[in-house]
Amino acid sequence: MRSIFFKSPSPTRMTPPPSPLHHTFSESLMEENIEVADFIITKWETDVASLFSDREEARQYLVSIKGLQKAMQFLVLHHSNSERLVRAQKLMQTAMKRLEKEFYLILKSNRAYLDPESVSAHSSSRPSVSKSIFSDFEEEEFENESTDENDSISEVERVSFAAMADLRAIAEAMISAGYAKECIKIYKIIRKSIVDEALYHLGVERGLTFQQVQKMEWEVLEVKIKTWLSAVKMAVKTLFHGERILCDQVFSISSPLRESCFTEISKEGALALFGFPENVANCKKTPEKMFRVLDLYEAVSDLWTDIESIFSFESTSAVRSTAVNSLIKLGDAVRTLLTDFETAIQKDSSKTTVPGGGVHPLARYVMNYIAFLSDYSGILSDIFADWPFTIPSALPESYFGSPDNEESISSPISVRIAWLVLVMLCKLDSKAVMYKDAALSYLFLANNLQYVIGKVRQSNLNFLLGDDWVIKHEQKVKQYAANYERIGWSKVLASLPENPTAEISKDQVNNHFRRFNSAFEEAYMKQCSWVVPDPKLRDHIKISLARRIVPIYNEFYEIYGGVEAKKELWVESLVRYTPDDLGNYWSDLFYGSRTSGSVSSSSSRGGRSH
Repeated sequence: MRSIFFKSPSPTRMTPPPSPLHHTFSESLMEENIEVADFIITKWETDVASLFSDREEARQYLVSIKGLQKAMQFLVLHHSNSERLVRAQKLMQTAMKRLEKEFYLILKSNRAYLDPESVSAHSSSRPSVSKSIFSDFEEEEFENESTDENDSISEVERVSFAAMADLRAIAEAMISAGYAKECIKIYKIIRKSIVDEALYHLGVERGLTFQQVQKMEWEVLEVKIKTWLSAVKMAVKTLFHGERILCDQVFSISSPLRESCFTEISKEGALALFGFPENVANCKKTPEKMFRVLDLYEAVSDLWTDIESIFSFESTSAVRSTAVNSLIKLGDAVRTLLTDFETAIQKDSSKTTVPGGGVHPLARYVMNYIAFLSDYSGILSDIFADWPFTIPSALPESYFGSPDNEESISSPISVRIAWLVLVMLCKLDSKAVMYKDAALSYLFLANNLQYVIGKVRQSNLNFLLGDDWVIKHEQKVKQYAANYERIGWSKVLASLPENPTAEISKDQVNNHFRRFNSAFEEAYMKQCSWVVPDPKLRDHIKISLARRIVPIYNEFYEIYGGVEAKKELWVESLVRYTPDDLGNYWSDLFYGSRTSGSVSSSSSRGGRSH
């Protein structure tokens, strides 16, 4: 033996071919592999128990297949016509049928542990099964890994990871032996049925065409949109994400097979899922659809990173394209809807006036709509990022702003929102003209602008438009209120003397009291049906009226209408109101609860508190 293995070849001769003894040694090793495989594979050929229920038996079975495969490779190279090769091939076929059965059983029996939700949840604590439990076929290594898993993860996770590792080991064995087709066929059938069933339970409808969506009543379509919105996050982050993880783990040995399996399992369902928003976006556009369209856009946009990662294969590019097209179409729909909304405001031609100069329905509708829009400011900024808005040159600076407060309205969506508010306020200006009484016109404008400011303060509009915008428009409200006071109570003020303490004749006193009584009663009877819904504005106007009228009247009253003056009968008959009476009457104003009529005397009415 020493002379055979350690004798140096002669430098003058070529190296001789391997000795017959070397061939005999290799052949004996291959023969031993075949014998071991024959014993183990035959043993399990008729056994109805699950091979993988016994971890040691499963390990030995896969080790024997690996040895058998090496033997077959040797025989193909050196003894391609050998009967031992035929025997080894038959053993391999038997082993593959067994593994095919085991693969099916593991997929079916561990369905609860291999559902996408479980796989997705467990992946956060253990992102991947880094190594097949049979990759090195070392018993000690397998035992150590199992012990570590039991210590660190739950029972459910342990079963899930073990099942994935078993499937991966079987897939590696079958693919290496040339039985990939049989393996992936089983996998695709079982896993696709699970994905399709999950999508069905989530409410994702297959084959829903654009024509069908277009013909739906809005109430029906809105229900379907709500169902889709509640389903899409679960579908992407759990269902498809979990399926991708499982595919990557089971077929880690082959990138093409990973791609093929995942694509066939998920592509059809994903296309149905992401095609729905595009169909909605292409439907007839009406203002009430705006917020559902924004919800759809937000959902797809928020999930885009996950979509791009999960469907990263070239064969799933159609899924990515469908999701992108949905975003494009939804964005187009939002831009169209917002333009149509502005046009609808400008074209509003209602001629009716609000009783008492209260808040107009247009202001309520538009501000509620815009307030809801402000909740989507981030999404709207994304949608309008590449669509700059040009402010019309005829824009009234007093409404919109000035270079001093440019920073408060700087973002593109803030500019658009401010413009919509301006369009509505201009329309309200035209409606104020419909009131025949100028004082009521100004009260109408004050009421509606105050309502607008209130909506801004109570919503995200406050952050979009800024404090400068609010302050400027609050000053405008005060201007409207001052105009109302000036016009609505000008006759009352004019009835009083410029210098109430100056000495005047009885005829002049008589004239002033009569004019005051007439002017006050006329103003009161006209305005007792007018309204100021906002409590702060109502108090502001009342206080302002009192400061303008009461001090003058009080001084005049003290001199010519007081206790001493009333001793003269002609004076007593002319003085109908004390200064306190004026406040009592004003307390009834701006609630719209009284109808026009005579003003009762101060002796027969008391003050009313609110």
